[in-house]
Amino acid sequence: MTLTPTHEPPSDEVLREVALTRDEYHFATDLLDRPPNPVELGIIGGMWSEHCGYKHSRPLLGRLPSEAPHVLIGPGEENAGAVDIGHGLAIVMKVESHNHPSAVEPFQGAATGVGGILRDIFTMGARPIALLDSLRFGPLDDRRGRYLANGIVGGIGWYGNCMGVPTVGGEVQVSASYRGNPLVNAMCVGLLEHEQLTSAAASGAGNELILVGADTGRDGIHGATFASVDDPEASHRGVVQVGNPFMEKLLLEACLEVLQTTDAVLGLQDLGATGLTSSSVESAGRGGTGVVLHLEHVARRASGMTPYEVMLSESQERMLVVAARGRAHEVQRVFTKWGLHSDVIGQVTETGLLEVRDNGHAAATLPVTMLTDAPTYTYPVERPAYLDEVGSLDLDALPEPDDPTTAFLQLLASPNIASRRPIYRQYDHMVGANTVIAPGGDAALLRIKGTPMAVALSTDGNGRTTYLDPFVGGAAAIAESARNVSCTGARPLAFTNCLNFGSPEQPAAYYQLSRAIDGMAAAARALETPVISGNVSLYNESGGEAIWPTPVVGMLGVLDEAEWRCGMGFANDGDEIAVLGAGRPRLDGSEYLSIVHDRVAGQPEINLVDEVAVQRLVRELIAGRLLSSAHDCSDGGLAVALAESAFAGRCGVRASDLPMSGRLDQTLFGESQSRIVVSYPPLAGAAVAAAAATLSVPLTPVGTVGGNRLSIGPMDVSLARAEQVWSQGLELALAGQASPG
Repeated sequence: MTLTPTHEPPSDEVLREVALTRDEYHFATDLLDRPPNPVELGIIGGMWSEHCGYKHSRPLLGRLPSEAPHVLIGPGEENAGAVDIGHGLAIVMKVESHNHPSAVEPFQGAATGVGGILRDIFTMGARPIALLDSLRFGPLDDRRGRYLANGIVGGIGWYGNCMGVPTVGGEVQVSASYRGNPLVNAMCVGLLEHEQLTSAAASGAGNELILVGADTGRDGIHGATFASVDDPEASHRGVVQVGNPFMEKLLLEACLEVLQTTDAVLGLQDLGATGLTSSSVESAGRGGTGVVLHLEHVARRASGMTPYEVMLSESQERMLVVAARGRAHEVQRVFTKWGLHSDVIGQVTETGLLEVRDNGHAAATLPVTMLTDAPTYTYPVERPAYLDEVGSLDLDALPEPDDPTTAFLQLLASPNIASRRPIYRQYDHMVGANTVIAPGGDAALLRIKGTPMAVALSTDGNGRTTYLDPFVGGAAAIAESARNVSCTGARPLAFTNCLNFGSPEQPAAYYQLSRAIDGMAAAARALETPVISGNVSLYNESGGEAIWPTPVVGMLGVLDEAEWRCGMGFANDGDEIAVLGAGRPRLDGSEYLSIVHDRVAGQPEINLVDEVAVQRLVRELIAGRLLSSAHDCSDGGLAVALAESAFAGRCGVRASDLPMSGRLDQTLFGESQSRIVVSYPPLAGAAVAAAAATLSVPLTPVGTVGGNRLSIGPMDVSLARAEQVWSQGLELALAGQASPG
C-alpha cells in the first residue's frame, strides 16, 4: 500500500483502503489538531471501521435487553458474555461472522472464523466445550456455489476437529440472495468457575505486555476494513488469514494453565480484527490507561515489515497478555513449556495514549479514547417500497398441487429442509463425551460434568422471513431458537447474536436492521432472555445487491436434570400425536411457496404471548415426564415436522384426518411460529390436555405413531422412500447431482 505523505490529504483510494470517509478523515484531523501520519491513518481506519467501531449499529443495539440477575458479563464488556448457570459455574459464549473472507477463500475464511471465536472464549479463562455454526449459501446448482459451500464446511470441520472441540449444532439455508456473499457465523461456548473469569483490561502503569503465539506476518492486513465495505468478491486473497489449529491448541492449553497456576496474569486479549492495534487499544480502553508498544520486539515471519503492517496484521493464533510488573518471566515460562514463542513488547502507561515505537522512533501517537469511540451514524427509518410489492399474496391465484405427495417429496429434498448429515458428519460432535443430543435435533444438549444438569444450544435465523417483515424476522429468530431449546426441556436463559445485513447507508438495509433489532428486543423481553454478546456484519453485498437481512441468534438453555431431556423422534407405536400452539399455518414466506411456486411473498406473523405460553407448556410437560417427543414445527410446515420426527424415531405416522386450515397445501405445508409437534402415551393424554387448558394453549390431535409409512392427510408414502429423498437431498446438491425427489 502506498500512502500519501503526511502533509498531503490522502487520496480517495487510500481512504477506501482504510474504510474512512473524507469527513471522517477531517474529523480525525480536528481531534488530533494535526493530520494523522500514514501509520496513524491505518490505525484510525481499522478502529473506526464498522467491524471494530460499530459506527452504524451501536446506536441501535442499546434497544436489546441485556440485564438479568444471572448475567455476569454483558455485551461489549469483554470479549464474550457470561451467565451464571448454577453450581458455581458460568457459561461464556459469543457468535462472530467471517463472511467476507469466506467469500474470497472459503476454506481458510471459515477455518479462521472458528479460530477467532475460540480465542474469544478462552481469553475469558473458559475452556471451550462446544462449537456451532450458522451458514448461508448461494444456489448449489451453481459450480461456484458448491465450491464456496464445500470449502466453508471443510474449513469449519478441519479447524474444530483439530482443536478437539465438538461441533454440536448449527443450521444452513440456501438462497440466491447469498450467491456472491455467503454467511459464515461461528459460535463458541465455554465453561468455567465464576472465580476463573478473566478480564481483557490493561491496567496498572508499568505492567508488561507480552505477545505470544505465532509470529506476525502480512496475512490479513486490512481484514477489518475489508469486512466493512461491500462486494467481497472484488477484493483480493491477501486479506484472508491463514489458520494453524495445532498452534491454537497449544495456545489454548498454555493460556488456561498460566491462568490457573499463577496470579501474574492481569489481563488477556486475543488478536483478532486489526490485530495488535485493536488488542492493545481495547485492553487500554477497558482499563482506562494507555500503552506503549515497541515493535522491534515483535517476532515476524516476513522480512522488511513496516510499522503499518505490524500494527494491522491479522495473523492468527496470537494473544496479548498483561503481566504484573517484573513477573513476565513467570508467564513466559509456561508458554515456553508449551513450545510457544513470547516477547515482552510494551508496557501499560498512565498517559491514555497508544504510543507505537519502532527502534526508538515514534511511529504513531493517538489518544485511546479517540480510537475506542468511533463516530456513529443514524438515519431516518423509512419503510421501503419493496415491502408493499412482496407483502401481498393472493392465494386464489395459486394453484393447489394436483399431487400433494409429489410436492411433499420435493420439499423433503430441498436443501433448506433435507438432512444436514452431509455437513455435520464432517464434524466431530462427540469429542469430550459430553454430547447428549447430537446434531440433527432441535437443539444440542451437553451434560455438565460433576452436576446433574445440562445446557441446550441452538442457532436460528430466517433471512426470507426478515426480508418480508424485518420486525417479525427479528422476533422469530429469538423465538425459534428459544423454542428449539425448550423442546429439549431446557429453560432459555440468554442469547448471543450476529446481525448480517447489507450496507447501512442504503435506506432499505438500514430500515431492515433497525426493525429487526426492534423485533429481537420485543421477543427477548417477552421470553426473558437477555443478550450477552454479539457481532454485527454489515455491507454484505455483491454485484450491487444486498443479501436478505439475516439476524442469527445463538440461544443458551439450562436443563436442571439432564435425564429429563426430550428428543424430537417419535418413540413408541400407539403414541398420540398433537400440535401445541395457536399459530395458524400460512403459506406466506414459506419454503413451499418458494420451492413449489418460486415465490417469496406474503406477510409472516408472530404472537409473542402465544410463543411464551407454548414454550412454557412444553417445558412443563417434559418436566412432568408426560411427553415421548417434542419437535418445533417450522420450515415445511406440519407435514415436514411429522416426517422429521418419524425419521428420527424410525416410526411411521398415521395422520389421515388432519384439521383443515383453509387450503390443503396450507394445512400440510403452511408455516407459522409458536407450534410444536408432540407425542405422548395415550394414558398421558388427559394430563397433557389439562396442562394445555391451564395455560390456554390450543392442543390439536393429528394422529398416532406407528407402522412403516407416512400417511399424512391424503398423502401416503413409505417411510423408507421419504427418508431416502430427505437424507440424499443436500448431499446430492453439494455434489452437483439431481435430487431423488
